[in-house]
Amino acid sequence: MVKIPQPRPAPGQGGKENRTELMTKPTLLVLAAGMGNRYGGLKQIDPIGPGRETLFDYAVFDALRAGFGKLVFVIRHRIEAAFRKRIGHRFEERIPVEYAYQELDGLPRGFRVPPHRERPWGTGHAILCAAPVIHEPFAVVNADDFYGPHSFQALVNHLRSARDADMADYCMVGFVLRQTLSDFGTVARGICRVSADGCLETVVERTAIERNGDGARFLDADRRAHHLTGDETVSMNLWGFTPSIFEHLERLFVLFLKESGSEPKAEFYIPTVVDTLVASRVARVKVLHTNDRWFGMTYHEDKATAEASVRQWIADGVYPEDLWRNHA
Repeated sequence: MVKIPQPRPAPGQGGKENRTELMTKPTLLVLAAGMGNRYGGLKQIDPIGPGRETLFDYAVFDALRAGFGKLVFVIRHRIEAAFRKRIGHRFEERIPVEYAYQELDGLPRGFRVPPHRERPWGTGHAILCAAPVIHEPFAVVNADDFYGPHSFQALVNHLRSARDADMADYCMVGFVLRQTLSDFGTVARGICRVSADGCLETVVERTAIERNGDGARFLDADRRAHHLTGDETVSMNLWGFTPSIFEHLERLFVLFLKESGSEPKAEFYIPTVVDTLVASRVARVKVLHTNDRWFGMTYHEDKATAEASVRQWIADGVYPEDLWRNHA
């Protein structure tokens, strides 16, 4: 077993409250430990709505409407006070909330943080850090992305019947690449190949993707450019898992550390983990397509686009202007 630091419970959480209800509802696992280096600040708590709502307020609003039963935030200790004040408290009276902590020293026995390592170990490690507090099917989202209401409903519909059998029953919401790019810099995306029956065949994490005419391009490790059409299905870290994923993450994280743990910028990406599990035929991943528009705040300049989108959502009646009034 990988030894991961035990999360500290959120104030007022724990015990047996809503235990029966939670067993019938999936959990929403929120990855919020990223340092926000490119964005220029703690982007997870940057307000964009008329009532100082964050982008994630709209995601939780959609998740509650879809039927999720618990929130688990993965954060770092150094952002905890600000995160709880600006985000966590908004939800603790509406839904059970717990916290897990992703730190550099959250490593299996026998491993140490190598010199010059500063960045987190990646999304796969972040999910693994939440293992002590998740025992039901769950979805994984980024704290600083907007996925849309239909995306969350599709996840809940799948997770309500997901089981760990001979092959684990996972899922992923797929988006169109060109609809996920930033106008202000490069991004990383999991490029997917989908079978005729709608299941994931491969997902490969590509970094340094940017617009290129009507399509896109990315640079490989040798700085060589590769063309993309822009129509590719991509993963935006909107996954659905059953609890078996934690055992697989433990095993594969150890292999990752043995092979790449000494590299200061290497990351344990969840798309790479999923790709390995699919290729090994230990998991089946249904690709759930959505017409919802994805966008995020990778760069500080993206904030103006997010604010304009919020105003349009309100004008179209998708969200109320006072997001949480009458929605306690």
